[in-house]
Amino acid sequence: YVMLLTLSPYTPTYRDRVSPPGVMIRPYLNGFTIAFNVSQPSTWQPYVDSMHHFLAAYDDRVQEEKNIECVPGQYFIQKGNESEEKKACQFKRSLLQNCSGIEDPTFGYSKGQPCILLKMNRIIGYRPGAGVPVSVDCKVQKGNESDLGSVDFYPGNGTFDLMYYPYYGKFTHVNYTSPLVAMHFTDVKRNYLVPIQCSLNGKGIINDLNSDRFLGRIIFALSIGK
Repeated sequence: YVMLLTLSPYTPTYRDRVSPPGVMIRPYLNGFTIAFNVSQPSTWQPYVDSMHHFLAAYDDRVQEEKNIECVPGQYFIQKGNESEEKKACQFKRSLLQNCSGIEDPTFGYSKGQPCILLKMNRIIGYRPGAGVPVSVDCKVQKGNESDLGSVDFYPGNGTFDLMYYPYYGKFTHVNYTSPLVAMHFTDVKRNYLVPIQCSLNGKGIINDLNSDRFLGRIIFALSIGK
């Protein structure tokens, strides 16, 4: 009990060997295969509903009320006592453009051009990229690269801006919303299971460890029927 009293509830005691971040996707419903038929709304509506639910916290109005505008391209270092509440930078869903669900409430699913969101796991104190923003790319995991076609990334350059880091923990960074990269799959081969790997790229990132499929990358499949 006495030893527990020496531990801080705000930051980990030892942070000299912080692991690189893992990643996760949204929507995530029943595993890592996103399958639907364009002509059957009942098959893609659950994905759309999941996306809207997840992005509710990113609504422009919500972000403007709770968070501040920050300076892009540099870490947002906040001094002061570790118990002081930290400010969080705005990440508005409008930044996701065609994948925001604003102009197209179906996120492309009704057209067979689905949007998928990529999110880095939160790590207290971590500054990804060592001063250079971490970027995202996607490729066919196994098979013909033409099965995937082109992928559009939003925000435009498909990177996680430095201003959203470091993260100070849930007790003090209460309004923090993780930055996202949206991947818009506009030309995936129809009626075919396409395995896709999307990876983080940047200094200090590990994305090729076979024993961990979520460390710096994620593998999922798209199956889009007519």
